[in-house]
Amino acid sequence: MGVTRLKRKDRRNKTTSRMEVQFLKLGRDVELGSKSKMPKNSQITKNNEVLDKLVAKAK
Repeated sequence: MGVTRLKRKDRRNKTTSRMEVQFLKLGRDVELGSKSKMPKNSQITKNNEVLDKLVAKAK
């Protein structure tokens, strides 16, 4: 028996669901008060640091 290939729609659904899971994993610690749970080298933490610096400079 040959290997069955996913049709285009199924490949798209597989990719979309994988990206949604990744997005949810990245966004789960965004609530206030849970910043200590975020890894120190995550992109969200880096973005927050830059935004804090900009806000402090604007004041």
